[in-house]
Amino acid sequence: MSEQCLELKNVSKSFQDFELENINLTLPKGFIMGLVGPNGAGKTTTIQLILNMLEKKSGEILIFGKDNIIHEQDIKQEIGVVFDSIFYVDSWTVQDTGKAISIFYDNWQHDVFNDMINRFGLPKNKKISELSRGMQMKLMLACAFSHDAKLLILDEPTSGLDPLTRDEFLEILQDYIRDGQRSVLFSTHITTDLERVADYITLINRGNMIFTGSMEDLLSSYRLIKGKPCDLTPDLEKKIFGLRKTDIGFEGLITTNTADQYKHCVLDTATIDDIIICIGKGGIKA
Repeated sequence: MSEQCLELKNVSKSFQDFELENINLTLPKGFIMGLVGPNGAGKTTTIQLILNMLEKKSGEILIFGKDNIIHEQDIKQEIGVVFDSIFYVDSWTVQDTGKAISIFYDNWQHDVFNDMINRFGLPKNKKISELSRGMQMKLMLACAFSHDAKLLILDEPTSGLDPLTRDEFLEILQDYIRDGQRSVLFSTHITTDLERVADYITLINRGNMIFTGSMEDLLSSYRLIKGKPCDLTPDLEKKIFGLRKTDIGFEGLITTNTADQYKHCVLDTATIDDIIICIGKGGIKA
């Protein structure tokens, strides 16, 4: 079996008003990858293609080294999914949920489910509709852990959670991958979460893949540049993403290699948010 947990090779999908083009990424076993980009970039579409909820136009998706369509049933035994809203029946209790979901998995472990809901402080007889957003997220995680999922796919799981619950959630993810056999694909707008736990980042903008690689490589690839109006030459202006000009100066994003030519300007380290915002404003490709 491949040591890669997830591979997308030139994956594309067409809609009437949107095109996801040639997405390539590789997530090795034992790591967390953040999937980031502005609203409408194609993150959820990418996740739905991985889960075979949408039919791709072209390309190949391999999970645990297997084609995600040909081996869909086997693969989904080993995938856990946490969306931004719970997809269980509102009238189910926490205990009902474990019983209902267990029938879909050959290796479901009821003792693990009970241990997880106790660890998360989930009331067994409370209905899903009565659970807080954080409790619903923990219930989805408990279900994923109870069938020993080797890949967690998370789509905005921390949106709307308070800082304490988010912190606990991130600790759970780090524990989850500790044995080196499990991986996480984590789509989120809260990039500070990714800066804390992600090993890899894939950045998508307007359906195009801008970057995929290590967190360190992404952050070292760009710099924030600032300067006086007189510093902004026509040549420099063409090289800045998300350029913002005022009467007293300018600022934007520039590649690190290019930035070396403009050391007379102020050059600062860019965060993931800086990169997403500036590339989102600056065009399709970077």
